[in-house]
Amino acid sequence: MSPIVSDFITALPKAELHIHIEGSLEPEMMFALAGRNGVKLPYDSVEALRAAYRFANLQEFLDLYYQGMSVLLTEEDFYDLTLAYLRRAAKDNVRHTEIFFDPQGHTGRGVAFATVFNGIHRALRDGERELGVSSEIILCFLRHLPAADAMTTLEEAMDYRQHIVGVGLDSSENGHPPELFTEVFAKARDAGFLAVAHAGEEGPPAYVWGALNALAVDRIDHGNRALEDPALVAELVTRRMPLTVCPLSNLCLGGVKDLSGHPLRAMLDHGLFVTLNSDDPAYFGGYVNENYRATQQALGLSDAELGQIARNSFEASFLDDKTKAARIAEVDVYLNGG
Repeated sequence: MSPIVSDFITALPKAELHIHIEGSLEPEMMFALAGRNGVKLPYDSVEALRAAYRFANLQEFLDLYYQGMSVLLTEEDFYDLTLAYLRRAAKDNVRHTEIFFDPQGHTGRGVAFATVFNGIHRALRDGERELGVSSEIILCFLRHLPAADAMTTLEEAMDYRQHIVGVGLDSSENGHPPELFTEVFAKARDAGFLAVAHAGEEGPPAYVWGALNALAVDRIDHGNRALEDPALVAELVTRRMPLTVCPLSNLCLGGVKDLSGHPLRAMLDHGLFVTLNSDDPAYFGGYVNENYRATQQALGLSDAELGQIARNSFEASFLDDKTKAARIAEVDVYLNGG
């Protein structure tokens, strides 16, 4: 029997570590930016666009995701997009966020790297000042494009090194193993970037091994299919490797048929280091608190388990040790009724 979902989640301090900023583009904003920039969308209303959010797999989602990017053209567009996400995250008591952005999805259609980065970065600064939400930026490479393109993007990013904490790997997973990007990630690590990678969302456990060993990542994004390989599970536990799990995303993309079968419960039982996140919330029907609530209800998670996941989110973050400890202390005060 599912528990009654309490209000415990609303005020629980938390970090979000797996959010694609382009995936927070709500249909209303997409239409507003299309009008502002003279972009014609293949939908005649917000309702028609929302009706298209029925995805059988990752690729069907990505096709619409890249189409939605077409309205993002100016620095102000990226600023408005990012600040809108931060305002929504603040309502969920997200105290820190580490956002992904996909520069190749923009430079490939003629939007300059600087236009994308400056809009996002300016909004993150304003969001911290106005909303109290701290942040980091992670540049993701599109794995369906050649590694040479990723290397070019990395070279462009070097001018912004002080403002970008890490690099990641996203987009179509199947057929694009992490090992294709070994050289790019090695160069990024040599330059001081931290590293994350999507692995084990649709791809096999071998892709998680590849992210660990070829890319030397600091976190695994998703990681669901790691459970198919007991040796890999043991390795993840030994390394205390964070997994940025996104339940509503997995449901919407067909990774699970219903949330009661989501692997998060097994991950917790195995002692894996899991966090909860929204991935692409405008497309998958829920921001971070919706993911907490839906998972709590489907899997019967206790308040103590949810509190531990929130603690994990700060521990797994790229915050400095002092700030990380302060944020974890906030969670502990909340858990103790303070």
